[in-house]
Amino acid sequence: MLLAAGRGERMRPLTDTCPKPLLEVQGLPLLQWHLQALAQAGVDRAVINTAWLGKQISERFSSHFGLQGSPDKRHQLSISYSHEGLDFGGALETAGGIARALPQLGPVFWLAAGDVFAPDFVFDAQAVQAFEASGHLAHLWLVPNPAHNPRGDFGLSATGLALNLPADDPAPRYTYSTIALLRAELLAAPWCDIPPGNPAGMAAPLAPLLRRAMDQGRVGASIYTGRWTDVGTPERLAELNR
Repeated sequence: MLLAAGRGERMRPLTDTCPKPLLEVQGLPLLQWHLQALAQAGVDRAVINTAWLGKQISERFSSHFGLQGSPDKRHQLSISYSHEGLDFGGALETAGGIARALPQLGPVFWLAAGDVFAPDFVFDAQAVQAFEASGHLAHLWLVPNPAHNPRGDFGLSATGLALNLPADDPAPRYTYSTIALLRAELLAAPWCDIPPGNPAGMAAPLAPLLRRAMDQGRVGASIYTGRWTDVGTPERLAELNR
């Protein structure tokens, strides 16, 4: 699932007329970098949630995406959409959006934010297999802390578990890259109280669910050291396009 529903307030005025995931980095829409990587990895289906100017996203990518110049159907993605803006008038935040899209997702699925630039990330089938065998509810890819998030988000144990550290714990923290593998089970009780399909359009963040699962030792993590930028401001976008 690719998250593409946000308003992109910090990117205004660029996002007044263009949804943030369609802003171009090095000649391609941000969202297309993820679609290319998914297709290259042999993933055959993607779900994109939309809200702000969501029609532009579905018009841009339609229902199929293929690698340019590749006739190989193993590198073709079918795309479906969860139009939160049309259904509820606005975005449902991350957990709310995933819950809404859950009927279109499998028991295990990739999650990535459409406004993050991570061109070296590989959506590795072996990572999926290891996750399925682990019994974990989520596996997060963490990155070294960027200047805009110096405290980081989560700790990492020596055995590869993501840690929900107390605020006063001096242990190192890393920043959540917004790329993860999730089990649909995380979006059900006791971790989440949103009904499947989120028929009422409840808005809810993902972090509290992850922290609950971390407290039970159910979230794994890896460090990703490839190129990564949270394209959250016009300045960061301009830096990538220099």
